Amino acid sequence: MTITETGLPLFILGQGTDPHSERGVDCPGELPPASDPTLVERARVAKERLGDRLFVLGHHYQRDEVIQFADVTGDSFKLAREAAARPEAEYIVFCGVHFMAESADILTSDAQKVVLPDLAAGCSMADMATFTQVEDCWDALEDAGIADRVVPITYMNSSADIKAFCGRHGGAVCTSSNARRALTWAFEQGEKVLFLPDQHLGRNTAVLEMGLSLDDCVVYNPHRPNGGLTREQLENAKMILWKGHCSVHGRFSAACVDEVRARIPGVNVLVHPECRHEVVTKADFVGSTEYIIRKLEEAPAGSSWAVGTELNLVRRLAGRFPDKTITFLDKTVCYCSTMNRIDLPHLVWALESLADGEVVNRITVDADTTHWAKVALDRMLALP
Repeated sequence: MTITETGLPLFILGQGTDPHSERGVDCPGELPPASDPTLVERARVAKERLGDRLFVLGHHYQRDEVIQFADVTGDSFKLAREAAARPEAEYIVFCGVHFMAESADILTSDAQKVVLPDLAAGCSMADMATFTQVEDCWDALEDAGIADRVVPITYMNSSADIKAFCGRHGGAVCTSSNARRALTWAFEQGEKVLFLPDQHLGRNTAVLEMGLSLDDCVVYNPHRPNGGLTREQLENAKMILWKGHCSVHGRFSAACVDEVRARIPGVNVLVHPECRHEVVTKADFVGSTEYIIRKLEEAPAGSSWAVGTELNLVRRLAGRFPDKTITFLDKTVCYCSTMNRIDLPHLVWALESLADGEVVNRITVDADTTHWAKVALDRMLALP
């Protein structure tokens, strides 16, 4: 095991676990080979054997080979709520990443078992804010004398621990669809917001949708003493943004937008708000995954679109709407590498294990964390 300069352990893929990280990497059991030509049929048979006892959730960024077996597709929060609406399903197989499966466990009943086909399917953004780091940040805010005026808001793309932290400290959860409403609520409760863990969504929402300035925002770096911020900077800031980002959306640049406009005359640039501020300000349309899908559904035939979000989804939408030109914003291909760990061999292994009565890779959140995370989620659900 190697320790990085950030103090986080790096594991050789498939070897070892870290109980203090958001996810582990061990895969118990024997996976079928990816070359097995019977995988599709094996998945179908196992799913039929389980019947109504099984409910398979597929995130938009999943591979097509996995999505074909999903009972419902959607973004992370929609899928977690769909699971909660199926109390008759004994097994919830979440084809997504670890924090999503945690949210499903929080919202479903104790009788339901949430399974993640590959425990190494984590989220780099969620991993950028650990519970200990966020506690240290709060201590720094207390030392600066401003903690009692700060409301923590965490993006759905965070661990259950971070959601629970926000619940304990009077904060809430938000999605990319309701971030503005969550921030409006937060500023009604306090003077400042600590926004976790994606700095870009926080900045884009505050500046482009709520009228704050870039000067109102500071970035807290958990790897520097006091986040690399002075007491004066914390006192003057309205938005304290966590230094985190999405490894996929963060790769898009302003140059990508300029290049695609030069290459495709009349193209509409459509991006996710997790993209950098300079990308969002150059785009024509900005919105959540569901917004992106809806925008392309409604787009006129013959229109051209460059989409700044995960490639699996962009490719699927391009195939779904052949009457429109839909292309990836960056010429360099980039999938969500951790989301793509959920492949057909892992799904077959999980389904066949469940059909044989063995629950594998179950995701459970302890009672105290569940309580406070649900407090934060309920505050979000209560938003107008």
